[in-house]
Amino acid sequence: MKILITGGAGFVGSSLALHFKSRFPNSKVVAFDNLKRRGSEINLPKFLEQGIEFVHGDIRNPSDFDCLKENWDVFFECSAEPSVLAGLNSSPKYLLETNLGGTVNCLEFARRSSGLFIFLSTSRVYSIAPLQELNLSEGITRFELDKGQSIAGVSANGISEKFPTDTSRSLYGTTKLASEYLVQEYATAYGLKALINRCGVIAGPGQFGKIDQGVYTLWVARHFFNKGLKYTGFGGTGKQVRDLIHIDDLVLLLEKQIAKQTGRNADTFNVGGGIKCSTSLFELTKTCQEITGNSVTMGREKESSSVDIPWYVSDCSKVQSTFDWAPQKTVIQLVSDIQDWLRKNKHVLQNSFS
Repeated sequence: MKILITGGAGFVGSSLALHFKSRFPNSKVVAFDNLKRRGSEINLPKFLEQGIEFVHGDIRNPSDFDCLKENWDVFFECSAEPSVLAGLNSSPKYLLETNLGGTVNCLEFARRSSGLFIFLSTSRVYSIAPLQELNLSEGITRFELDKGQSIAGVSANGISEKFPTDTSRSLYGTTKLASEYLVQEYATAYGLKALINRCGVIAGPGQFGKIDQGVYTLWVARHFFNKGLKYTGFGGTGKQVRDLIHIDDLVLLLEKQIAKQTGRNADTFNVGGGIKCSTSLFELTKTCQEITGNSVTMGREKESSSVDIPWYVSDCSKVQSTFDWAPQKTVIQLVSDIQDWLRKNKHVLQNSFS
């Protein structure tokens, strides 16, 4: 089996590369990355050790694909500018060139040279206004979803693929939704076999989290290293809720998707931890305190950003029934695994999370 992974040195991409090379040692696995993301260079020695080929390339440049001469059984498109804040207070040029123009270049390569094309999208394709208008109650530790909801695609299981995407969703979310449309068009026009996974919050060991992307891993790291944090938005209470998916659970799903080899219609799936693996920042703080043994200074900023949402949990019913998959790792296991990674690599990682 030949596997190509764009964004292959990033958190998700490198996790995929290492997993599939371990599971299928005779396979050819190539990680393609421009190394722009902080920490991605740390994965290169691991690739060399495990026999994973690395190609230094940028999906914005079609000619960078020229060295990839073979046909690929699976093409994972994991590259992206992943910040929901990208372009809000600066030019969106890099965001658009990477997340939209880069998708075109990947699809052009895929239609000529790949079998199954798996596109990692985001839950941020869902419109912000209806997410901000959900009927919620304020509990002691989190916002709770009320039973009475008038918006399509909302249930006790969370937000499904039927939730609105037809109004503003952030520049980042727009680039990913537009890319989804392109994937669907290529599947129809050229017979490209494709799947689209709308991922919620992915976290786990190996992620160099920041405030604008990877904040839940950052939350654990700041507790581990005894560094201050801040609740931002919604009154500064930390009661906003997300579901988290452990990187190991995501990797296992992608393996099942490869095995099933479906995707003629570029089917779209919500992928996340669901209700059972949801947490507020307030609750996560308590979990981090219990596991790390540290309590950090917590600031509060009451004002919310225009792209902030108070509650999002993925309804994964469709992907669970299609691929006989369900996330196994809890929030406690996720925090514990991140702490173990931090402890084993403390001297290397300390400055990264300061």
